Amino acid sequence: MPDNYFARYLPLLIHFLIAGALATGMVLLSWIIGYRRPTRAKLSPYECGMTPVGDARERFSVKFYLVAMLFILFDVEAVFLYPWAIILKDLKAMGQGLFAISEMFIYIAIVLVGFFYIWKKGVLDWGLTITDARRRSERRPASAGGKP
Repeated sequence: MPDNYFARYLPLLIHFLIAGALATGMVLLSWIIGYRRPTRAKLSPYECGMTPVGDARERFSVKFYLVAMLFILFDVEAVFLYPWAIILKDLKAMGQGLFAISEMFIYIAIVLVGFFYIWKKGVLDWGLTITDARRRSERRPASAGGKP
């Protein structure tokens, strides 16, 4: 062990300092030599290419939040594949390769069961489908227009 424990982290510290200096230098250089011609379009908030109209506190559909939570859930489950893939070679060397593969197939099967469940429940459907529109039109009475 070296005399100074923190001496091992000196290259990392130098790396962070150089990266920070480069980022700061680029921002300052663009600020110094950049054009400043503010227009109404440039000063308006950018809203995904659309003109910002209406109230900022507009309500979103619950499905938006549900799909966002499901994305995070399945994304986190996919992250668990990386550590398994890294230690798979070591497990094969110890004679546990078949166990590791079978455990991962069980894990993927459980994730797929959850995915197919939410798919069948219609959680991933964003809008009105053709079959939903047909069902709605079948439920309407024929004399809705007031004619006999």
